[in-house]
Amino acid sequence: MGLVECCQKQVVAVSPDTPVVEVARIMKEKNVGSVIVISGDGRPVGILTDRDLVVRIMAQERDPGEVRSREVMTRNLITFRDSMGIYEAIRKMADEGIRRMPIVDDAGILIGIVTLDDIIRMLGEEMAIIAENIEKQSPPMQREAPPIPM
Repeated sequence: MGLVECCQKQVVAVSPDTPVVEVARIMKEKNVGSVIVISGDGRPVGILTDRDLVVRIMAQERDPGEVRSREVMTRNLITFRDSMGIYEAIRKMADEGIRRMPIVDDAGILIGIVTLDDIIRMLGEEMAIIAENIEKQSPPMQREAPPIPM
């Protein structure tokens, strides 16, 4: 299974010029913990997480209305191709120590995002299907009769 089959296609994205106070409002409204920062042509150039806002803005007592996304976003964003397999992506996430994977097409345009939560949910569903199949193909469990008291 490729990443595009399990990614969220409704990615919350902002421009590099978006004030971080607006980013925080968007995160609240959309109930997400991160936004992808994209260039005018739809290519991801960074990511901003709720933790970034706390550590890079609030903890440094910066004015969130004056700071733009580009100033505090995480650069050198690691993206994943839509053709990448899920297990290859899991391995790369572990190797890179990341929890969110922006998915891009062959032209580098953002088309989705996959998070560790998405992967865990998908694997849980797959495990349930496997368990159901095993149960269907297994003989019924023999239950021992309780011992007769003497």
